[in-house]
Amino acid sequence: MAKTQRKNLPQPGIRRRAFYLDVLDALTQERTFLAIVLVAFLAAAAFYQDPQAAMWIGFVLAAYSAVANDSIQSLGTFIESNKHRPWWVLWLFTGGIFLVTIVASWLVFNGDVTYQRLLNDAGETKYPHPKEFSFFQVIAPLVLLILTRLRMPVSTTFLLLSVFSVDSSGVTSIVGKSMSGYVLAFAVSFVIWYFGYEIIRRYFRHRKAHFSWVFIQWAISGALWSVWLMQDGANIAVFLPRRLDLGMLLIFLSVIFFGMGILFYLRGDKIQEVVSEKVRISDVRAATLIDFTYVLLLLYKLLISTIPMSTTWVFLGVIGGREIAISLARKKSGYKHRFKALRLVARDVLYATIGLVISVALASGANPKIRAALAQSFHDLWLGLVGLVSY
Repeated sequence: MAKTQRKNLPQPGIRRRAFYLDVLDALTQERTFLAIVLVAFLAAAAFYQDPQAAMWIGFVLAAYSAVANDSIQSLGTFIESNKHRPWWVLWLFTGGIFLVTIVASWLVFNGDVTYQRLLNDAGETKYPHPKEFSFFQVIAPLVLLILTRLRMPVSTTFLLLSVFSVDSSGVTSIVGKSMSGYVLAFAVSFVIWYFGYEIIRRYFRHRKAHFSWVFIQWAISGALWSVWLMQDGANIAVFLPRRLDLGMLLIFLSVIFFGMGILFYLRGDKIQEVVSEKVRISDVRAATLIDFTYVLLLLYKLLISTIPMSTTWVFLGVIGGREIAISLARKKSGYKHRFKALRLVARDVLYATIGLVISVALASGANPKIRAALAQSFHDLWLGLVGLVSY
């Protein structure tokens, strides 16, 4: 019996050839994307020493990559629960909100489109607009674009803002606020879905969604998108001067608006699968409840501090708390569904952590002060470990 099973197994040469064919097939399917990445990388390498060219190359890459990666949190549930509607309807709705939100900031804050995430009333900033760009700053959004293609929900705030920070405090303040946001979001979402699971399940399963839920969801999704722009618009605008004149404002609005059109045409692209695989997200009522929880948390974090924050970590906390709560509350035998929920949550956190590590590495390459502070931190940690072992 064992000999028969061994005979049926693919030989090492066959398995190796099948692996190479799979890789070749994947590269063939992604040839357009790989060509874009190659051209963008060569452009960054050729023009990063030209401040004007570097600024616009970085901005265009950041405009699409930031919205594409963060679409899972700000627009993911909206796209998933409205996938039966024409893409251009969703685009014009969210695009209109984008225009109003950004123009409002530009008018109220004297040319600042980031709601003071990058510039306060006194004109002070921890993320100054560089007179000269480094190679690491220009390729940061390209790295984000690649990670997005790999369906990794990394933090655009960590990856894009960290390379512009004047010192390590600009990075550590983002990390601290983001981690506290994740813990708070996980706890709030867990409480809502664990203790309210039976009521929510009974209502959602046995009653068809009333048409009014569509209006409720669109209103909450619109509010969420607007608040997300107030928090994460800085990740895109960081490549441009801290105050924009009318001409640069129009370019800023046009690039992002039409980039959103491409994103909606692709229905969120590959990163959308991070949302689609979660339990019953396509139900308009479940999607609305998730978005409502998320927008309240973002508003709270928005109002208590102007320090930039990773909204990705807050969103992962919201859906992570929900997945774990549902897996524990479901009256289903076995542990398979619980392990699945835990695996999904752990994978999302792992990917986001990988993004954090990459962003710190890029920031270290772009800024000698951050590199020195990081080296000192590792040195102190090493001395502490040596001391602990010696004791």
